[in-house]
Amino acid sequence: GIKDKQKAIEEFLLDKHRRKQSPQTVNLALNAVKFLYSEVLKNPQKIVLKFAKRSKKLPIVLSRAEIDKIIESTENSKYKLMISLGYACGLRVSEVISLKVADLDIDELVVHIKSAKGKKDRISVLPEKLQSDLRNIIAGKNANDYVFASNRGGKLTTTSLQKMFRKSLVQTKIKKPATFHSLRHSFATHLLENGTDVRYVQELLGHSSIRTTQIYTQVTNPKLKNIKSPL
Repeated sequence: GIKDKQKAIEEFLLDKHRRKQSPQTVNLALNAVKFLYSEVLKNPQKIVLKFAKRSKKLPIVLSRAEIDKIIESTENSKYKLMISLGYACGLRVSEVISLKVADLDIDELVVHIKSAKGKKDRISVLPEKLQSDLRNIIAGKNANDYVFASNRGGKLTTTSLQKMFRKSLVQTKIKKPATFHSLRHSFATHLLENGTDVRYVQELLGHSSIRTTQIYTQVTNPKLKNIKSPL
């Protein structure tokens, strides 16, 4: 009967939960089962399970000193600049490798980020200290060329940049489980620590919802930094 069906479904999902599968995986299975019964079998089931909450992991944030170390330990000048730009502009790894010469306005210190996923394009800030390096790397290139091309002139892979970041991270002996994306997390956190309005940070990161940006307010707490332990 219906009761048995619901019991079997709940048991199937609870088994996944017991096997320590992530809440996202269990939720995916739950939605798939719901879809099967309501859309395919036209026999909707009432499934009441509350355990599958998305686990909220706080972003891994690197300090300015740690980022300087990573940049310094990157010997290849092209990759050094890519890592610097990832932090300086809050870029995703795919956005760094997709940058075209026309996307940079070096004099105005602006970078245009053309969004892939059908989201809005956005602009971010370029630091003055990277101006001459950027001018050097785009010298002799056309507007439609990639800023960071592969040796054959094509597009670099995200894997190559992630590998280079990982290599530099290992050399610095930093113990955090950081990835290239941690540079973007650090960009957001450091801006908020400097007192930048969260809505402005949201625009720079291209978040459609302010709630996504607000996760960074949990890893930054300027007031906490001014409190000394009583020990």
